[in-house]
This record gives sequence, structure tokens and C-alpha cells, in this order.
Amino acid sequence: MNAIVILVASYIALQIFSDVGSLRIVMLGGMSIDAGTFIYPLTFTLRDMVHKTMGKQGARLMIITAAGFNLLMAAYFWMVSILPPDMGVGSQAEFGQVLAPLWRLVFASIIAEVISELTDTEIYSLWKEKVTARHQWSRVLVSNAVSIPLDSLIFCWIAFGGLFEGAVVWSIFFSNTLIKFATTLVSLPAIYLVKEKESDPAATNNC
Repeated sequence: MNAIVILVASYIALQIFSDVGSLRIVMLGGMSIDAGTFIYPLTFTLRDMVHKTMGKQGARLMIITAAGFNLLMAAYFWMVSILPPDMGVGSQAEFGQVLAPLWRLVFASIIAEVISELTDTEIYSLWKEKVTARHQWSRVLVSNAVSIPLDSLIFCWIAFGGLFEGAVVWSIFFSNTLIKFATTLVSLPAIYLVKEKESDPAATNNC
């Protein structure tokens, strides 16, 4: 139970951190990258770990809950940004300038997250039930091979389409996708750190 609490809390926290980080676009290796990409890919591995320990319904509930918290975060920052500032401290205009654009990013993130993560959940489950419950690394790679580019495509064009030139948006898309795949490969062994849900009939072999 403690492990499940840590996994779910980590997933939701990293979703929120990545949304805020995505407000900054950086240049790395000649490619434009939204800074949220450095931490967001870890959520795919966490989702797989939660799916393994809590099953499909548990993973779905976590995905929707995370989306709700992201929306709440944007609403909270918006409310704080429009409240009158204490002029004794200063206008503090930078707060609103930085966090006001968060609405578009949050909507892009929520839409991309829900669609891609639920897709990942279905593919993960189908692979495990219809193909093999063995070789856990295979279900992670197959599900992520679909959900990662799908997530990047939806997020990049909703968040940045029309704001930046098409070349910049595609650069962000490709860099995001590459980083997410690389992170998946590095974090993939973590799937073996948690036990399969006992009630799952497919949990007969953890190889």
C-alpha cells in the first residue's frame, strides 16, 4: 500500500511540475525543447507501475485525478494573479506574466495526457492479455511506442500552434519525442520493482 501511495503521488506531482516547466522553451542540441519534457517522461513509467499494481481501473482513475489537479492548479494560479497586489511589496507583475499563459498549456497537457495515457493503458492491457504476460519490458515498450508520439503531437500543437512558427513547433515535437523515448529506455527496469496485482489472472510470470 505504501508503494502505491508513493507511485500515485509521484505521478501527479510530476504532471504538475512538468506543466509549470513547459512555460519555458530552451535550446538544447540545436533543438527547441519545452522544459517540462525533462521530467514529464517519467510519468509514463510511473503509469505502467501503477497499472501493474492497481490494474487498469486504478490507472484510469489516477490519470483522471491528475488531470483534475492540473486544472485546479491553473485555476488557483489565475485567481492569485488577478488579486490586487500589495503595492508595499511592488506590483509583482512578473507573477502574472509568467503564469497567466498556463491555461493554454494546462489544457494542452490535460488533453494530451488523458488521450495518450488512456491509450497507453489500453495497449498495455491488451498486450498483456492477448499477447503475453511474460517479458514485462515488452508491454512497456509497445504501449509507449504509441502513447509517446501521440502525447507529443497533441500537446505541442495545442500548446504552441499559432504561437510559434511551424518549424519551431515540429522541433519541439521531435525533441520531446526523442527525450521521452530515451527516458523510457532508461527507466524501463523500474517496472520490475513492483509486484503484479494479485487479483490479475495474468500475473503468473514476472519474467
